[in-house]
Amino acid sequence: MVTITIYENQNKEYTAFRCMGHAEYAVLGEDIVCAAVSVLVINTINSVEHLVSDKFELATDQESGLIDFSLQEGYSKESLLLIRSLVLGLQGIQKNYGTEYIMLKFEEV
Repeated sequence: MVTITIYENQNKEYTAFRCMGHAEYAVLGEDIVCAAVSVLVINTINSVEHLVSDKFELATDQESGLIDFSLQEGYSKESLLLIRSLVLGLQGIQKNYGTEYIMLKFEEV
């Protein structure tokens, strides 16, 4: 299962997320749930980097499926919108494929 934790600050802004694991919906290379999550997550990170240019911290580990992303101070409204869009897409995947393959959690920081 892919577990994605979305971190929300006291202003109700999503400023970070941690993605961990593999969906195991299908065999490696054919897992559409894992592929969909990966596309959304990587596109969000690339969009923050190339379209908005906000600073962020990123840690990854391909074997475990870890992607740990956190905006740094001074982030823009555009980056917040991109992360909200990520959450919307992930919620859609969870709705369509169920919590057996993808679990979204929200934590206040």
